[in-house]
Amino acid sequence: MNILFLGDIVGKPGRDVVQAELPRLRDALKIDFVIANGENAAGGFGITRAIAEEFFGMGIDVISTGNHWADQKEILTYVASEDRVLRPLNYPPGTPGRGANLYQTPAGTVLVMNVMGRIFMDVLDDPFAAVDRELNACPLGEGADAIIIDLHAETTSEKMAMGHFCDSRATLVVGTHTHVPTADAQIFTGGTAFQSDAGACCDYDSVIGMDKSEPIQRFTRKMSSQRFSPATGPATLCGVFVQTGANGLATRIEPVRVGGRLKQALPEL
Repeated sequence: MNILFLGDIVGKPGRDVVQAELPRLRDALKIDFVIANGENAAGGFGITRAIAEEFFGMGIDVISTGNHWADQKEILTYVASEDRVLRPLNYPPGTPGRGANLYQTPAGTVLVMNVMGRIFMDVLDDPFAAVDRELNACPLGEGADAIIIDLHAETTSEKMAMGHFCDSRATLVVGTHTHVPTADAQIFTGGTAFQSDAGACCDYDSVIGMDKSEPIQRFTRKMSSQRFSPATGPATLCGVFVQTGANGLATRIEPVRVGGRLKQALPEL
């Protein structure tokens, strides 16, 4: 199975680059399944029903999120009925929506999990325990043909620990939230693919996708003058491409960066 994971889509520039590039990527890489993190898609903060449905129309199969998932309050009712939009798994019981779901595709079944880290983030339930429960309930190769885990977290150490914790039990553990693509794409000894952060689909003439002026103002003067807003220049699509073997473990992982400032050559099949 060929799976594409797209990093945090930031505002309209991020949405535009995904719309422009995803059809070509699906064809060139023979993609069977696409997951995208959409928690910054609505002006940099949250996601709306209309944007989610726009993403599904583009060919995105599942939308993961993170700490901004509920910034647009209309999403609270939408996630209760739309199982293709995930919020972090380790929110308390009773939170609308779900953090994991099994999806049927022509190429096989894919379990997608969205979980949030706890270091320098909102304090939630233990992400390791939450992921462990799902992996035990739906083992790779038995309950699912592929398992993808989006760990929305601040620190590389927590992300790497989760990757090794899931080694041999998941196809891919990939980090989101910090918006900068890391150079550590690898397959662990047990067969799980890992990258600390997939990066973002955004304008990289920015501070993590946001217009530079306000972040610089806050760092240099310790004062805010306005709300953060997405940078509006040409965006780069950043993500991760993974191939699976017969047992659902990864046989290949490649970073994907097209358009904008960070573009690179596409992986070759």
